[in-house]
Amino acid sequence: MERTVYLDYAATTPADQRVVDAMLPFFTERYGNANSLYALGRDAARALEEARETVALSINAAHPDEVIFTSGGTESDNAALFGIATAGGRSSGHILVSAFEHHAVLEPAHWLGKRGFEVTELMPRTDGIVHPEDLAAALRDDTVLVSVMHGNNEIGTLQPIAELARATHERGALFHTDAAQTLGKVDFDVQALGIDAASFSGHKIYGPKGTGALYLRKGVRFAPYLMGGGQEGRRRSGTQNLPGNVGFATALTLMDAERPAETPRLTGLRDRLVGELLGHIEHARLNAAEATMRLPHIANFVIPGVEGEAMLLHLDAASIAVSTGSACSSGSLKPSHVLLSIGCPVEFAHGSLRVSVGRFTTEADVDFLIRTLVPVVQRLRSMNPMYEKTLAALTGQQG
Repeated sequence: MERTVYLDYAATTPADQRVVDAMLPFFTERYGNANSLYALGRDAARALEEARETVALSINAAHPDEVIFTSGGTESDNAALFGIATAGGRSSGHILVSAFEHHAVLEPAHWLGKRGFEVTELMPRTDGIVHPEDLAAALRDDTVLVSVMHGNNEIGTLQPIAELARATHERGALFHTDAAQTLGKVDFDVQALGIDAASFSGHKIYGPKGTGALYLRKGVRFAPYLMGGGQEGRRRSGTQNLPGNVGFATALTLMDAERPAETPRLTGLRDRLVGELLGHIEHARLNAAEATMRLPHIANFVIPGVEGEAMLLHLDAASIAVSTGSACSSGSLKPSHVLLSIGCPVEFAHGSLRVSVGRFTTEADVDFLIRTLVPVVQRLRSMNPMYEKTLAALTGQQG
């Protein structure tokens, strides 16, 4: 089978073989239920707690019990919003989220907004950053929870989480961050950041899909929405996914060990990509280009005169996997809410392209993408009768 040039690591990552090897015994040999009292169960319980301690150590949690294993980032985000907002039977209050959050945060917030809470979406600036002074101005006396993602999954900008959390706490509210894109890729210290909750995902760090964790600072009131056997300290009932949790912890250990060498390598690939794409495709631009704090592996571009899906499909035909900010839903093409939130006009947001590099990406992969993409863009622009009008609008905007 022809090799796929995979450049969508922000969407998911292949499981590292070392992670798979660590998981295998827990499917067939050490398969006990961690809640059983006999030897096989006790062995499972020890492995589960070792995995929890590994995650806690990586994020500098004060105690391993602050780590709750979940089925992934979406569950962790949902649990954080529902569990913190409704703790103690609370049914009203103000919730503040950034407008470019993942839908796993936005949709629970909107759900709560229809059931007694008031929700504000705070717009980032054009640099793709939620500025602390903007957050401070949006906070209210009745704000109970703020959620701002650590690293944006589409444009790759890193947020000043410590400053945002500090402003939140000054008004007596709690702070959650979605760290699915940043865990393992940048230093993540829950105590240094001063946060109350954080969400993580295993499949973003070369671990198995369906795994993740929620960090919940000790003392934070929390209403569980999965009830039953009382696992995870009665905060997330259900028999734990022992192989998956071991895999998640193993993947995180590998990320931490390899980050000193991997971060500059990925940053170099990202910068090579940005330089080559902007240098070879006229009128292309990097979204949130003003931001200086960025994830090492994500770059998002606007390429006027083409549709993102058309680019994606042409690249797919050449065995290149990338992502676009638009999504087909209900028969209509909707531009990325992330790009719109930073002021990208709708007509340009439709032509967005997200490229994300990872552990197995090479310079040759980046160069192959550029060689393939340039004629694709030329072909699509030549077939677009509105390209000149789009170009005029872009020129007018820049002027």
